[in-house]
Amino acid sequence: MSKMRNFKITIQYEGTRFQGWQRQDSTYNTIQGKFEAILAKMTGLDFVQVDGSGRTDAGVHALGQVANFRIDTGRTAKEIMDYLNQYLPKDIGVIAIQEMPERFHSRLNAKGKTYCYRIWNAPIPCVFERRYVYEMPEILDLEAMRTAANYLIGKHDFKAFTSNKKSKKSTVRTIDAVSINRNGNEVIISYSGDGFLYHMVRILTGTLIEVGLGQRNPSSLKILLEKDASRDRAGVLVPAKGLCLMEVRY
Repeated sequence: MSKMRNFKITIQYEGTRFQGWQRQDSTYNTIQGKFEAILAKMTGLDFVQVDGSGRTDAGVHALGQVANFRIDTGRTAKEIMDYLNQYLPKDIGVIAIQEMPERFHSRLNAKGKTYCYRIWNAPIPCVFERRYVYEMPEILDLEAMRTAANYLIGKHDFKAFTSNKKSKKSTVRTIDAVSINRNGNEVIISYSGDGFLYHMVRILTGTLIEVGLGQRNPSSLKILLEKDASRDRAGVLVPAKGLCLMEVRY
C-alpha cells in the first residue's frame, strides 16, 4: 500500500528575475511555481503543492528558505533533490532535503526567521554586487541607527511597518535582535524575530536609513510602535534587491 511522504527542502535563490515566491495565475515565473511544475513532472501528477515558510517579494533573495511537499514516491530523498536541481534554473537550488513526520509544515511550525538587508554605503558604484545591495551614497550614522533599532526589540504592534492595510490578522510580532554593522563600504542590517509582516523588513530599513541620514530622530521609532501609528508616518519602502532571507528556525 502506497504512503504519502513529507519532504522538507532548504532552498537558495537569487530573486532578481522572479515575481516572488508565491504561485500566480498571471505568470509561471515564481519560485513556488517552478518547484510545483518540476515535482508534477517527476511524479506524473497534475499538481503537487509546495508550501513555503513565507512569501518573499519579487526581487528578494534567499540563502535559507524552507518549504515542504507531500508525495507518494519510491525515490530516496537524495534522488528527489538531484532531480529538482537538474531541472531547476541555475538561480534556484535545493541545498538540503529531509524526510519529515506527516504533520510537519514549513510555515506553521516555523519558530523564527532572520533577514539581512545590505546597503552599499559609498559614493562609488558597486558594479559586481549591484543585484544584491541598495546603493546609498550618503554616509550613514550607524550609532544613531543602533539607538533607533533598540526600540524595535521585543513584542510590539508593527502595523505602521506594513503595506498590507486590508489584512484582519494581528500585526503584533516579536523582534529578538537587530544588528547594524559596517564591513568596508557595506552596511548590513540583520533582523531576527518570530515572524515578519508584508514589506515589514524593507519599511523598517527605510525608517532606520532616515535616522542614519539625520532626517528623523531615533526616538521616533518608539512613537511608530504605538497603537494609533499609521504607515504614512514610517519610512520609505527600500528596494527588494537588498533583502535576503537568511534562515528559518524550527
